[in-house]
Parts: sequence; C-alpha cells; structure tokens
Amino acid sequence: MEDDMKNSDSESTVTLTVLGCGVFGTAILSGIMSYISSHRPTLPSSDSSSLGFSTSDEDLLPRVPSQFIACVRRLESVERVSSSLSAYRDSLKILQDDNLRGVRAGDVVVLAVPPSAAEGVLSMPGMREAMEGKLLVSILAGVTVAQIEGMLFGDGRYGTANDCKIVRVMPNTACAIQQSMTLIMEPSSPLSPAMNHLVTWIFSRVGEITHVTPALIDAGTALCGSSPAFFALMLEAVVDGAVTMGIQRSEALKMAAHAMQGTAGLVLAGEHPAIIREKVTTPGGSTIRGCLVMEEGRLRATLANALIKATVAASRQGQKD
Repeated sequence: MEDDMKNSDSESTVTLTVLGCGVFGTAILSGIMSYISSHRPTLPSSDSSSLGFSTSDEDLLPRVPSQFIACVRRLESVERVSSSLSAYRDSLKILQDDNLRGVRAGDVVVLAVPPSAAEGVLSMPGMREAMEGKLLVSILAGVTVAQIEGMLFGDGRYGTANDCKIVRVMPNTACAIQQSMTLIMEPSSPLSPAMNHLVTWIFSRVGEITHVTPALIDAGTALCGSSPAFFALMLEAVVDGAVTMGIQRSEALKMAAHAMQGTAGLVLAGEHPAIIREKVTTPGGSTIRGCLVMEEGRLRATLANALIKATVAASRQGQKD
C-alpha cells in the first residue's frame, strides 16, 4: 500500500526528505522553507507532470520542493526540530526512527546523518528500493560517492536506469540565515538538466554555491564547512581582549561581529585582504602594533595549518578504522 503520507495531490508535489535532521539538516530546511515562505507567489506552479527529471523540454523549470520531511532518531530531536521550524509546521512532517518511510515519501533525499551512521542507514532492508528513481544529495564530509554506492548497492548493481542519482554537496551552518557558501561536487556522470537545476535551486536558496572537482571537495569542506568555527574562535578572542580593556561583552561582540562582517563585505566587493590591512595600518599607529603581535604569535601559519589539518580530517571521516 502506498505510504499514507502521500495525499491526493502527491503527483503534483515535490517532497524533500532529510535523513538525520541535526544541526546541518535543520539549517538547510530552515533556509529553504524561509525562502519559500517569503517568495511563494514567484515559485513555479505545480502541475500533474512528473518531478521533471525526464522532461524533454529543457527550458521547462522543474518543480521545486513544497513539502518537507525531517527524519530523526530521538524524541529530544523531534522536539528540537519542531521548535526550530515551528513557523513552517504546515509543510513539515517529523518522523522518529522511521527513515524508510521518510525516503519512500520523498522525491529528493538529503543524507545528513553522521558519517559513521551512514552505512547503517543506507544498508537497511528496503532502502535501496525506496531510493529508486530519486535524487540523493549527500552532505557527509569525507564519504565518497563510491562509498555511498557501496552502502546502498552492496551487490554492485548500481548503474541501472531506475537507480537513484547521487551528488555530494557541502553547505555550512549559515544555511539557517541564507548565507551559506555551498560546494556542489561535479558528479562522475552528469545529472539531467532538471536534476542539476533542482540541486542548484535548493542550495541557492540558502546562500551562494560553487562547483568543485572531486579532488578539491575535502579542502573545500574544510574551507567552507569548518571555517565558521575558525572565524567564531577568532571573534571570541578579540572580544575577550575588548572585555579586558573595559568594554561590556555584549557590546564588544556586536562591534567585533560587525567589523568582521564589514571586512568580508569589502573582500566580496573586490578588495584584496592585504590592501584592506594596508589601508587600516598607519605609521606608528595602533593597528600595526596589533598586527605585529599576531605575526609574533604565528597567527597566519596557525590558521593555514588549521585548514590543512581540517582537510586531512575531512578526507578520513568516511574511512573505517
């Protein structure tokens, strides 16, 4: 019997399922649903056609997700997702410990479980059949497409016409405010125009996107996925210094965050970081003295090495011990 989550309008509705709706999964849903909520009049209308993946009209904009399923494991996660996405509950279904049902009801599946849990989720009985004909988007750091295929198609059957299509994507936590820098890895076999458009549409709703080759996905994961933590740590450090000098912590945090945001804005507008630094640094001034302290502390080398270490760690996350 067809899953009861599919209503009478299911043929004209695209459903996006998130397997493992933790921090990243919730951020992605929040960003997409927020965008849809504020742009509903301009979205493509539903019709009775298929998802759009097999249409011969490449100029026809494929339909986009309008229903969402969040799959979680624990009751506390149900409560967390429900609270975080309470503004969108009319289009959201939360399932606890029922991944298979969520996949069957979805058209697009975002794989967001911890890398160590991926094999258990993908190899469960019935999952391969539930994924047939669908688009599987993996945001798992360090887990290759070949590894995902092995988990899902252990018998090597992958490659038949009705198998799911797999693409690796790496967003960051700023999805929640539509400011992510998301990497989309070039697939080994090209996606159909409609599938490619759908992946692009989904992640363009939560920020900027860029396409990278498989060789650069781990470095890109460290740069785009890990760097918010690096920048947050630097922000905490300058705030601590400001508090030491007498500024209230809440005010210091606001000032430092805006200074960081403004600097990033200048870079995105075309200014080179070195030029920005030179413009602020005057002879005998306070800025040059602060910069020298950071150089003495090998801040530049420390941050570069942090990125290198994070890249190596990202490449190993999908490996078994």
